[in-house]
Amino acid sequence: MPPRVVRTVDELQSWRREHGPRPLALVPTMGYLHAGHVALMAEGRRRVPARTGALAISIFVNPTQFNDPADLDSYPRDEAGDLAKAAAAGVDLAFIPEPGQMYPPGASTIVDVGGLDEHLCGATRPGHFRGVCTIVAKLWQLFEPSVVLFGQKDFQQLAIVRRMHRDLFWAGEVVGVPTVREADALALSSRNARLSPAGRRDAVAIPRFLARVRQRYADGEREAEALIAGAEQALAPGEIHYVSVVDADTLQPVARAEGPTLVALAVLFDGVRLIDNVLLGG
Repeated sequence: MPPRVVRTVDELQSWRREHGPRPLALVPTMGYLHAGHVALMAEGRRRVPARTGALAISIFVNPTQFNDPADLDSYPRDEAGDLAKAAAAGVDLAFIPEPGQMYPPGASTIVDVGGLDEHLCGATRPGHFRGVCTIVAKLWQLFEPSVVLFGQKDFQQLAIVRRMHRDLFWAGEVVGVPTVREADALALSSRNARLSPAGRRDAVAIPRFLARVRQRYADGEREAEALIAGAEQALAPGEIHYVSVVDADTLQPVARAEGPTLVALAVLFDGVRLIDNVLLGG
C-alpha cells in the first residue's frame, strides 16, 4: 500500500491528531532515496511495528542547509521513485512540503548548536548545520516522534542532533544507523548519481583509505598524524576538503586516539562532494 502523502503543515497536524499517542518512527530525508534510506526505514519499522504505531518519512530539500545555490538546484529529485521505495518499506505517511510551508513569510527563528559545528563539514560549510538543526527542530515539533533515525555516514549531523535532543529535553529517541555501502564499499549517497563513470571508479579511494586507517588503529597506532598519513596520495585525484581526527563526542581535533575517536573526511571527485568516516574505539 502506498503511503499517505501530505504536503502542508495543516494536513500533517491533522494526521498527527488522528494518529494520537501511538508510537511514531520518523526518517527525515531530502529525497532521492537509496538503500541507505531504506535501511533507516526498515529500522524504524522494526522499532515501531505496524500493529503498534506508524512509520513516517519527510522528503524536503532544505534550502537553508545549502551554501551554494547551484548545489541546491542540482540536488537530485525523484518523488515517484521515493514513494515507491517508501511503499515497499511499509511507510505509512510521507510529508513532502514546499519551502514556503516550512519557512512561511516572516519566519526568522533559527536553531544553532554551538561548538560541534566548528570542524569537519561545519568549517567548510558555514551555516549548514544551523539549517539542519532548524529543520529538524520544526519536524520534531510537528511529528512528536517516538524515535527519529539518521545514518552514521554523516556522523557530525548525528552528533549535533543528539546534542540538540539532549539540550532541549525533547521526548523520544535519536537512533544512528550504520552506513550502508555499495559492493565496492563506497558509502551510498544521493550524490553518487552525479559522478561520471571515471569519478565513480576514483571515489573508491575513500573506503580504501578508511580501511587503511582502521587497520593502522588495529595494529596499535594511536597518533592522529600517523593514522591519516598519506591521505593526499591515497585519495588522489580527489580534491580534499578535510581529513580529520576528532573526539567522537565533542568533535574537537585530537592528537591521539585515546577514547572513541572519529576519522572523518570530505573529498571532491568530479566536483561532487563525498563524505565518509570510521569510528575507532567506539
